[in-house]
Amino acid sequence: MGILSASIAKKVAMALSGLFLVFFLAQHFTINFSSVFSEETFNSWSHFMGTNPLVQFVLQPVLIFGVVFHFVMGIILELKNNKARKISYKSYKGNTNSTWASRNMIISGAVILAFLGLHFYDFWVPEMVHKYVESNPDDSFRYYGELVHKFESPVRTGIYVLSFVLLMFHLWHGFASSFQTMGWNNKFSKAVKGFTKLYAIVIPLGFIIIALYHHFNQISH
Repeated sequence: MGILSASIAKKVAMALSGLFLVFFLAQHFTINFSSVFSEETFNSWSHFMGTNPLVQFVLQPVLIFGVVFHFVMGIILELKNNKARKISYKSYKGNTNSTWASRNMIISGAVILAFLGLHFYDFWVPEMVHKYVESNPDDSFRYYGELVHKFESPVRTGIYVLSFVLLMFHLWHGFASSFQTMGWNNKFSKAVKGFTKLYAIVIPLGFIIIALYHHFNQISH
């Protein structure tokens, strides 16, 4: 029972960290999508997020911890599941028993983690250098130009697009599974599942639109 309880606790922790990251992803998407419509709005929101002490010194460390925790826990659970499968299922027939997304969560997760490394290198590291290493004066108008510059390269834009496609697959299974792990089973279950599937498509697709918009908008000019 102790082993079972520990396993359930790990899955619940994994689900909670996933739901936390889903919430952050929606907030991150909202700010970034504003860059498609208004340079001023994007600069304003980005400046707030980049200078607010609560965001910088409380929420940002919590977010970094949440990302690391979620992926480490995912690896631990995947290794444990693989170890438990001593005998292959004779009835296993690929998509007949499960979706590609559910069978390859560790792969999509690993690619997304690698992408997050690139994303941190592209945006977070330069931000830290700009503010704390070079000690540049505050500039609330620099964010839009920095964002656009990152999508000049077709290779980097392609990497972003591919990463968001894999994020779509990851969310397609993971978001809904989080509610199942939490024991969500009531009259709203069907609606919640529908929402998770819609979210899994709309948010990554929105990020793809952002990347492609800023890439091709530069070419047209």
